[in-house]
Amino acid sequence: MIFENPNPREIAQAMQQNAAPDTLFVVMVAENTPLDVAQLMTALNETTCQYIGGIFPKLIFDDKLLNLGVIVTQLKGLQKIHTVRGLADVSYALEKHPEVLGSDYCVFALVDGLASGISGFLSELYRSYGSEIRYFGGGAGSLSLQQAPCIFSREGFLEDAAVYCLLNQTTHLGVKHGWEKLGGPFIATKTNANIVEEINWKPAFEVYRELVEADSGASFDSQAFFDIAKGYPFGMVREGSECIVRDPIAVNEQGHLICVGEVAENTFLNVLKGKIDPLIIAAGQAAAEAADQAGKPTAAIIIDCISRVLFLGDDFEREAKAVSIALRNKEIDPTIRGALSLGEISSFGEGFLEFFNKTTVVGLFE
Repeated sequence: MIFENPNPREIAQAMQQNAAPDTLFVVMVAENTPLDVAQLMTALNETTCQYIGGIFPKLIFDDKLLNLGVIVTQLKGLQKIHTVRGLADVSYALEKHPEVLGSDYCVFALVDGLASGISGFLSELYRSYGSEIRYFGGGAGSLSLQQAPCIFSREGFLEDAAVYCLLNQTTHLGVKHGWEKLGGPFIATKTNANIVEEINWKPAFEVYRELVEADSGASFDSQAFFDIAKGYPFGMVREGSECIVRDPIAVNEQGHLICVGEVAENTFLNVLKGKIDPLIIAAGQAAAEAADQAGKPTAAIIIDCISRVLFLGDDFEREAKAVSIALRNKEIDPTIRGALSLGEISSFGEGFLEFFNKTTVVGLFE
């Protein structure tokens, strides 16, 4: 369901007409939409609908980019919705699921994409549910990069939080980014959660700046940091697979680089560079990777990083079309819907769970 001129009561009524005890409604709201989320929650809480939702910079419907609107996706096999408050508090522990679950289960998670502690939360999630099930989701938040409430459910409208639910629904995933190595590897010799303080025992910005300015011909003295950095993310080296991208979004007065998502101390880092065609090809490959495993999915969701849009500009439409074409080539019919996110959540490879940046994640739900 898509609501281009959303009214809380109309959304609630439409959802109620499709509600069932095991149905999960995923509600995605574009941040510039003239919608009072508190009123929407009040309307939804008067129904029997079970829902989780997030505020995102932009949405995707079919192969179109939406600056305004609400998209609601129905998933089945809902077991239970959970809420975690205070992601930065490392002392919490999630209850371990009593059964070993197989690949016909999926955990769908939405997090505050600007919270610290996301990696710790995902580690707890993985410890709780194990390696056999699938994991899918994304980071909500504002393109302004100012932290504010962005996650909602019957538990409230929250920041520094996560909501997740277990679904008894077979899910197939594709994960690709297409960024290429420019330099490295380096060692992140000093970090603090999502802040890289030192690289190779030098101030992080000093090392990063030297490489990026030499390649780009641009100067951080004359341009805003992210205007240049959006084309030069970090890649955390992973043997045997694509590196995990970390997006440096700001530099502080100490010369430390602030990233979306944590970087562990002593991580090997490459500096990556973006080129338009490889990014677009990678998005299509992510969709094909999911489609190769799927039978007849009832829902297709894409979580694509907002910074890919900022880098690709008008070429992002080509990326969205590449995803659509890859699914149609496999005779998969569901309309693609999704969000441009502040970080992407997915299991990949042998099921390991990661928080990605600048990556395209496609989920097909049967």
